[in-house]
Amino acid sequence: MDSRIKKKFDQITEENRKALITYITLGDPSLDKTIELVLEMEKAGADIVELGIPYSDPLADGPVIQRASSRALSQNINMKSIFSMVSTLRIETEIPLVFLVYYNTVFSYGVERFLNKCKKCGIDGLIIPDLPLEERKILNEKMKDYHIDLIALVAPTSHSRIESIVKEGKGFIYCISSKGVTGIREHFDEGLENFIKEVRKYSKIPLAIGFGISDAESVRNLKSLADGLIVGSAIVKEIEKGLESEDIERRVYEFVKSLKEAIDE
Repeated sequence: MDSRIKKKFDQITEENRKALITYITLGDPSLDKTIELVLEMEKAGADIVELGIPYSDPLADGPVIQRASSRALSQNINMKSIFSMVSTLRIETEIPLVFLVYYNTVFSYGVERFLNKCKKCGIDGLIIPDLPLEERKILNEKMKDYHIDLIALVAPTSHSRIESIVKEGKGFIYCISSKGVTGIREHFDEGLENFIKEVRKYSKIPLAIGFGISDAESVRNLKSLADGLIVGSAIVKEIEKGLESEDIERRVYEFVKSLKEAIDE
C-alpha cells in the first residue's frame, strides 16, 4: 500500500509542480495551536508538514528552533499528549505528517512502542537527524511492518557515504543545503547543484532541499534543483513574532501562501 507521502509526490509529479514541505515545533506555543497552524499551512498550500518533537538538546537546530523547543517544553508536554494531539489533527486532514525526532526520544520511549503509536495516530514518516547509519538499517526493517517511511538526511559533507545513506531512504530524501545547523541563510553553497546531482545518481525517490530557505526569493532560486523545498526556521520565526501581537495563524498563513506562490510560479 502506498504511503500518503508517496501518493502526495505522485500527485505533485502529475501536476508538474514542486512540493512545499513546512515545519513547526509541536507545542509552540501550545498543542491546540499546533493543530490550527497545520490546518492553516495546508490551506495556504503546504503539501507535507514536518512536526518537530521538542528536545532539550537539539544538536541539528539553530537558535530559532531551539527557542521554540524551550517554549514547547515549558508547557510540560509529553509523548502521550503529542500522540493524542496528532490523532485529533488526523481527523481533520489527510495531509502527510512527518515527525522530526531525536533518536533518544524514540529509544527511551521504546522503539516498537513508538512506531506502534505513530501508526495508530497517523504519522507517515520519521526524520531522525542523529540516527547512526548502522541503527538506520535495523530501524528501517522494523518500520516496514508499520508502513512508516524512514526519511534519509544527507549533507554535502557526507560525499563518501551518500550512496549508503540514500539507498535506504523512503518517502523522500532530505538534502541539507549547507553545513551547520538549521536557520536562515543569506547565501547557499555554490556546490549545491552538484551535490543534488550526486544524490540523484543513487536514488529514484523525490529529493527535497532544506536548511536555510527563508523566503519567497530563496524558494525561487532553489526550486529548479529538486522535487521539493523544506521551510522550517522562517515559519517558526513568524510564530515567534506573532506571540505578542496574537496573530500567529494569520502570519503563518500569509507567509506559507507567499512561499506557495513562489514555488508555483
